[in-house]
Amino acid sequence: MPSTPDPQRQLASLGLAVILLGPGQRIAQANPAAEQFFGQSLRRLQGKALSEVVALDEPRLLARMTESDAPISARDVMAVIQGIGPKRLDMTFAPIIDEAEWQVVTLQDASGAEGLGEDPGSSEDSVLRAPEILAHEIKNPLSGIRGAAQLLGRKLGDQDKALTTLIADEVDRIARLIDEMQALSQRTVEPVSPCNLHEAVRRARAIIEVSGKGVKVEEEFDPSLPPVLGSPDGLVQVLINLLSNAAEASAGSPKPRVVVRTRFSSGVQLHAAKPGAKSVRLPIELRVSDNGPGVDPAMRDHIFEPFVTTKKSGQGLGLALVRKLVRDMNGRITHERDDAGGWTHFRMHLPLASTKSGSDAA
Repeated sequence: MPSTPDPQRQLASLGLAVILLGPGQRIAQANPAAEQFFGQSLRRLQGKALSEVVALDEPRLLARMTESDAPISARDVMAVIQGIGPKRLDMTFAPIIDEAEWQVVTLQDASGAEGLGEDPGSSEDSVLRAPEILAHEIKNPLSGIRGAAQLLGRKLGDQDKALTTLIADEVDRIARLIDEMQALSQRTVEPVSPCNLHEAVRRARAIIEVSGKGVKVEEEFDPSLPPVLGSPDGLVQVLINLLSNAAEASAGSPKPRVVVRTRFSSGVQLHAAKPGAKSVRLPIELRVSDNGPGVDPAMRDHIFEPFVTTKKSGQGLGLALVRKLVRDMNGRITHERDDAGGWTHFRMHLPLASTKSGSDAA
């Protein structure tokens, strides 16, 4: 019979952030997922009180946390993470048997968690399916309106021709909106295959730079990364959206910066929502960061929803399409704001191409 893995190694393999609290609720140990969660090493975390790194605004929870002999489970708790900013968390507190004042605490980002199968985003289907039904009926008259405007423009002087140009431009804008809605409502999934993530980044970067966004994209790549399992065209489309948004967001900064980083992120996985389904491991992380002002805090939990935008001329469909494309590749994407450092991060996690069908047993 094979030997049982060392408990420390088991803890280090968990994708869930776990910390050990000693007397005074001071951090004694933290697994690698907790170090990633807080953006701090174990050496920096050790000895700090939990309240120094996680600020909670729940009086009842704060009172119960001090009762270290009672287990606690709290969902969707608002908290402020030191150096990162506000998050919604799922937390558990469990006392250690026969060890007074010692607790094991788990933390999970409730705002970024996504499961496989049905999820909160699926409630948007009724909105997103409408263009499939109406696109033909809307686009045909739009083409007629555009053609009529062009014919009329040929008979008018320059002063009045501006009005027909405006009509044609607005028709084009509506047509683009319908195209984007059709892409969102598309139920067929593009086939996945092994993809070089860095090649996809450079293709998207070349397109962004040609479009004249004016911000140089910095690369921090891990050259040892193996291929990911994804859609080559889908990845490029996702990256074009993320890089374009980052370039626009940072354009007003004194020294605008957009950074793309790739790395291994061990332990990250999506848990299957349906009985009998397998979990999907997502060990490859791509992060797009910019030093712009960030999204309004009131909108941060809704930026991947259709029609939510901070742009005056935007339709609010770009990030909704990004989320759909990433989900179609069995990946996940999350957003976070580092108010202390002045950075906005979009993190995409993807499966390895070497993993059979992009999934693995949990």
